[in-house]
Amino acid sequence: MNKKKGDKGFESPRPFKLTHQVLCINNINFQKKSLIGYVELTIFPYLASLNKIRLNCKQCLIYRVRVNDYEAAFIYNDPTLEVCHHETKQRNLAFFSNAYAAAVHAVEADSGNGELCIKIPSELREHVEELRGLKVHIEFWLDQPKGGLQFVVPDLEGSMAERSAHVFSYGHQNASRFWFPCIDSYSELCTWKMEFTVDASMVAVSNGDLTETMYTSDMRRKTFHYTLPTPTAASNISLAVGPFEILVDPNMHEVTHFCLPHLLPLLKHTTTYLHEIFEFYEEILTCRYPYSCYKTVFVDEAYTDASSYASMSIFSTSLLHGSSIVDQTPITRKRTAKALAQQFFGCFISRISWTDDWVLKGISGYIYGLWMKKTFGSNEYNFWIKKWLTRVTDYELQNSGILLHPTFPSGKDKESPTAHLHFSTRYPHTLPCEYYKLYQAKAHLVLRLIENRISMEFLLQVFNKLLSLANTASSQRYQSHMWSQMLLSTAGFLKSISIVSGKDIQPLIRQWVEQSGVVKFFGTFVFNRKRNILELELKQDCISQGTQKYVGPLTVTVQELDGSFNHNLQIEENSTRHEIPCHSKSRRNKKKKIPLMNGEEVDMDLSAMDSDSPLLWIRVDPGMTLLRRISFEQPDFMWQYQLRYERSVAAQLEAIQALEQYPTPASRLALTDILEHEQCFYRVRLEATQCLAKVANAMVNTWSGPPAMKSLFTRMFCCKSCPNIIKTNNFSNFQSYFLQKNIPIAMAKQRDAHGLCPKEVLTFILDLIKYNDNRKNKFSDNYYRAALIEALANTMTPAVAASNESRTVEGLHPDAKLVLEEITRFLNMEKLLPCYRHTVTASCLRAVRVLQKNGHIPNEPGLFQAYAQYGIFIDVRLAALHALVDYTRVDTSSETLQWLLHLVQNDPVSFVRHKVLTMLIEEPPIFRNAESTLCTEALVDQLWKLINSGTAHDSRLRCDAVDLYHALFGQGRPACLPLPELGLVVNLKEKKTVLNPTIKTEPGAAVSENVSSTAGGKQSSVGEVVIGKEPGTGTSASQGVKRKADSPPADVTGTEGVAGRQDDDNNEESGKVKVRIRDDEEVDIDTEHDTLASPKTGLEDYPSTQGSEPLGAGQESPTTPAARSARASPGNDHHHEHRKKKKKHKHKHKHKRRHDGRERDRDSLPFLGSPASARSFNSLSMSD
Repeated sequence: MNKKKGDKGFESPRPFKLTHQVLCINNINFQKKSLIGYVELTIFPYLASLNKIRLNCKQCLIYRVRVNDYEAAFIYNDPTLEVCHHETKQRNLAFFSNAYAAAVHAVEADSGNGELCIKIPSELREHVEELRGLKVHIEFWLDQPKGGLQFVVPDLEGSMAERSAHVFSYGHQNASRFWFPCIDSYSELCTWKMEFTVDASMVAVSNGDLTETMYTSDMRRKTFHYTLPTPTAASNISLAVGPFEILVDPNMHEVTHFCLPHLLPLLKHTTTYLHEIFEFYEEILTCRYPYSCYKTVFVDEAYTDASSYASMSIFSTSLLHGSSIVDQTPITRKRTAKALAQQFFGCFISRISWTDDWVLKGISGYIYGLWMKKTFGSNEYNFWIKKWLTRVTDYELQNSGILLHPTFPSGKDKESPTAHLHFSTRYPHTLPCEYYKLYQAKAHLVLRLIENRISMEFLLQVFNKLLSLANTASSQRYQSHMWSQMLLSTAGFLKSISIVSGKDIQPLIRQWVEQSGVVKFFGTFVFNRKRNILELELKQDCISQGTQKYVGPLTVTVQELDGSFNHNLQIEENSTRHEIPCHSKSRRNKKKKIPLMNGEEVDMDLSAMDSDSPLLWIRVDPGMTLLRRISFEQPDFMWQYQLRYERSVAAQLEAIQALEQYPTPASRLALTDILEHEQCFYRVRLEATQCLAKVANAMVNTWSGPPAMKSLFTRMFCCKSCPNIIKTNNFSNFQSYFLQKNIPIAMAKQRDAHGLCPKEVLTFILDLIKYNDNRKNKFSDNYYRAALIEALANTMTPAVAASNESRTVEGLHPDAKLVLEEITRFLNMEKLLPCYRHTVTASCLRAVRVLQKNGHIPNEPGLFQAYAQYGIFIDVRLAALHALVDYTRVDTSSETLQWLLHLVQNDPVSFVRHKVLTMLIEEPPIFRNAESTLCTEALVDQLWKLINSGTAHDSRLRCDAVDLYHALFGQGRPACLPLPELGLVVNLKEKKTVLNPTIKTEPGAAVSENVSSTAGGKQSSVGEVVIGKEPGTGTSASQGVKRKADSPPADVTGTEGVAGRQDDDNNEESGKVKVRIRDDEEVDIDTEHDTLASPKTGLEDYPSTQGSEPLGAGQESPTTPAARSARASPGNDHHHEHRKKKKKHKHKHKHKRRHDGRERDRDSLPFLGSPASARSFNSLSMSD
């Protein structure tokens, strides 16, 4: 069935090639939130025996299919709508993970599968045998989509354009199938023609070039015609329709920007620098932007901050900002630059399969990092690398690793490389959001390792080679076999590296790509004065989860009195000792400047160091060339020297982290010196403020002088004549601005000997608020005011009150009363004069929650629920929702938890639903394996329904729900559930009652073995399997345990292992059922998930596609209660009993046996009862 194209590395899973697709949307109704359209796919068969076409389509009502103008029958089935059917026993994530992976595989485009199966009419049989092209025409209707398209219709007066109503496409990974039928695979490329008919007041923005805009005869509607001649995957097609204001970039006329009404001034400022990003990427890649145009669209209620599609990116309006906003500017520029990098690698150059996604994410992240280094400087770039390296290593050590290139063995005896996880890594739709975010970060870090191995020059040459080949292939309009050059695989990438650099990096790939885990080092040293050598001992932890053994070179930098020296060590064992000769000798009284690594020479006070040692500090892997965590022990004075004089941002951050463990006057002085050092990178100074607050709290009994950082802040930002009055705001120096904003936050965390915030600190912060003057400042102070409110909240400590004392404003502590008055004043002012992104309101809500937690005001959720309603600005909603999540956790409130879960199920904004689940995962209201009033059977049922069917139209939400289920109950069966029927069984051999082995409760439990391959298994006619005796055992088959036949297997490799599968001598037709369409025709339908028609049953026996018209009179859907009860009734067991007596009554039941056998085949399909198992009510009958 497979056909190889062009590059031998790519093998198509489909027996045909898609070359062109037309997408036409005839009508978009904003009031009903629906659209009507059609698609037309031009395909060329590879095989003369082609008789069916599988496409991807979700939640669309298909009401007509034609192939070359012939009406075609089709089957529509989406098993992901309900993963586990009527499952009440297992309720563990090992069971669900396998079932979900099987359901995703059944419709996965990369495997050649799909939700829509079209039967090629018999009239075209000769046409197909001659391998001539086919045109598949599909008419569809989409009504109130739950995913894929976001309709934003504000509840205001006026026309849709006046209300700024708009709609745009979105999705996690390949999600175009949610809004139009297609082959939703990144490896299936074709050219495109798109037409969108909208109201005259609307603008339709899509991929490619706008060729023309035509008005209807009544001038009330217009049609936008787009063409995309560059071969592109359907997953990279997007649409945005709304009353957009249009801005043509003044520096690049091929770039166009779109925003909602009244936001054009912000759009102009936000996009002024975009041409500089284009110039940088084209310069380093030595290749022009691959598309003829580029469009940016800013929408409300966006799925993510930035989403990249072919020649187009969709951004959130929250990224727009004016010239007076400081904090948002670098964030927006980074989002825009990253989206543009993905245009080269991700949209133009696509991937062959999911396992190759790390290459594209790594390359786009790498070139984005180069832009960041050039724009924001090396310090910002190194800080960014350090932050993501820490996050990746923390996640891997806590969750057993991130695998970039998973390989899944097909043998049943071989274990999956990620079997210990509660989710499958086989498909992108089964990955948690946090895992995928760190997956992308790790891919970029691996690209840095490759750069370190072959040099940046060679790596950029590899990128240029890939782009050049893809550009050549994209220009071949009529040679589609060349388009495979636009697809990138891991093997192809490594081959290009080998050709360009001549180096073999296969060991590096095996270490960091083909296996998960990071390296964990522990280091100590001793200086041998007699031999003048450094004795360094390095140990590896290869036992803990998420770790791996490293063998290879390791760089150690030793700063001595005579300079800084690099030493390359070879790591071969888990514990190694290295003798490093020192180049300097200790000197006691000699005064000489000490050279640093960057060539700078500085004066140092050497009185703190060991007089017999020339060592100042030691660093292991200073260039962050490994994915590692290093714990290195050295005296506190060495950390202080490293903080003061090392010029590497990563080294200074390591020193700050280490000095938290050394609360001494010397550490206090070192941190204060860094704060006062204006040449020090501002992020290091911000970290020093937090560390200094912790050191001050640890030294509370010996601390002398004013509170930490107060003198520094007064000297830098307050009037000289009156230290309590701050100067008029001037934020022109951004480093000083960030320091001014963060010092009060850190100061407020200080505590005295009684655990209270010093009164002097609270008074100082209140004075900062009182005398804040921003009249002469050209920059907004909204983020600064929000920081001062956060500082006020940080001063609060738990209230001391009698248990029966009611909390009132009159009974408030004077300090708490002052804080509450300020917060109330800010909230009221915000209603009159709201600031940018309502940052002050969000900060006030967080402060109110702090007052509640500390017992100063009544602990009630009503205020936060009011601010969390739909229609409030997104940042305010998230702040209120975070407070509600914290309230649920602290007060174990079942009502608030139900309120949050109701919002997750019904909120119109997918991003808000995602964030609520993320908050609950980070702060779970129930501790795993701990008793709680929240842990009830009803909650388990509610969450199980959420992951099983409630989030079927958004894979990101479904994975979030799975993560929450895991955070609350673990991987096994929740302990709060009662034992199900047959939960306890009698072991006759050992004469004791044991838990049914098919019901897993312990964490990490796997689903029971594949029932279709169990020796001695017998299948009944009601969809159950009786596990009989195994070879070599004496257990009778009558003592087996019944189990649902739709329980998925532990192995979902390929198309094997699905319950109900029959194996016919390893024939390639095994696992399929042949359905006779006409007297001389047969169609093979995969028994995994497709709906199966009996030979004499027409479409009237099936429910219509979701959203279709009701069934006709006398028709009954298989999913109705009557149909389900008919299949589950004891009467259906008659056939099982009848088989035992078939010799005796064969002549009486011949016809009955034939009918029941047909019904048994239908019931054996695991996804037959799915609400998605349907045919279109207008399609031809399969028995016609």
